[in-house]
Amino acid sequence: MLFIDARSYTAERPWGALDITEIDDVSVRLHWTDQPYVWHVNDGPEVFVVLDGVVDMHYRSDGEEHVERLTPGRICHAAPGDEHVAHPAPEARILVIERRGSI
Repeated sequence: MLFIDARSYTAERPWGALDITEIDDVSVRLHWTDQPYVWHVNDGPEVFVVLDGVVDMHYRSDGEEHVERLTPGRICHAAPGDEHVAHPAPEARILVIERRGSI
């Protein structure tokens, strides 16, 4: 058994992660960050759950940029091909479930 207090987790660098487990070819990771990520497109689906803090999820749809504010308990599902970037405000802890090795 593994018990984790996500609210107290801090990584050594922005977007550092604690690898919780892998299920087949899927990774479950706890991320901490105080810096935006980079614009990217995942090669598979991604589930992004804010556990602590706030994240402004920027995404592009039909050539326009949109922003959705994610607070604790909010879930974002990014399908393959969805261009997005996460901006913590000011820091956040996020559970990310995605294909192992995805960016």
